[in-house]
Amino acid sequence: MRVFITGGTGLIGSAVVAELLGNGHTVLALARSDASAQAVSAAGAEPIRGALADLDVLRVGAAQADGVLHLAFANDFSSPQALATAVAEESAALATLGEALLGSDRPFVACSGTPAVPGRASTEADPTPTEGPVGGRGRAVAGVLDLASRGVRSSAVRLPRTVHNEGSGGFAGVLTGIARRSGVSGYPGDGTQRWPAVHALDAAVLFRLALEQAPAGTVWHAVDDEGDQVRDIAAVIGRRLGLPVEPVPVDSYGPLGVIFAADQPASSTHTRQTLGWEPKHPSLLEDLENLRP
Repeated sequence: MRVFITGGTGLIGSAVVAELLGNGHTVLALARSDASAQAVSAAGAEPIRGALADLDVLRVGAAQADGVLHLAFANDFSSPQALATAVAEESAALATLGEALLGSDRPFVACSGTPAVPGRASTEADPTPTEGPVGGRGRAVAGVLDLASRGVRSSAVRLPRTVHNEGSGGFAGVLTGIARRSGVSGYPGDGTQRWPAVHALDAAVLFRLALEQAPAGTVWHAVDDEGDQVRDIAAVIGRRLGLPVEPVPVDSYGPLGVIFAADQPASSTHTRQTLGWEPKHPSLLEDLENLRP
């Protein structure tokens, strides 16, 4: 299959590109800079120059592909306005890609986040979150899933709060970055809230399986660890960096604070049983041992 991918040079995307190429697919990857284009070529994929906001480029990429996989996001959480801009950009991109695939029966795999359900681990049967600081992303993905009735084999892989590799990535990576800058390994609230996690290489396998197998309109959970307590995550970060571990105010995390403070474990039982996905790489707390001062 010839696959057009956005976000193919990020922590997750680079793992997905390698997974696709290693399983007989060819890859056309959106590249917004010369450095990204060089990275795409070095990985064995073909770059197509453009950014997520270049809707005409997205149409060209989708037209050349047997399937589309979307991973790109601006990841600008510096302010509510910056986050809203990033969400709007992604929403327009998803709508454009979806329109290009109408009536083709080609696969279109989008990504979103696992939901938080009070009192239990969320499952694939729970609705995609459409409210809160990143609710717009959920609404855009819901639109992708609705394309199942319009001749697109659309699906969504919902990612946990931390997708990690060698100790980097996701919410845990944000905590690490703040710890390095502030000199304190902090956590919001009392730290008993739970965050799910998955290794990037395991997530990559699930994206490939969804592309190859997922029926139209289906949702999957890329979850290995159902929920690590945030204070345990901060404790490993503090120990590895030689920093004190302390609670910090929720508003220290800006627009992400309300999400960071939420208890949000998630299950992937249905995904494992249905697609045969089985994570094999280190858990988050194990992977954080790779951190160095």
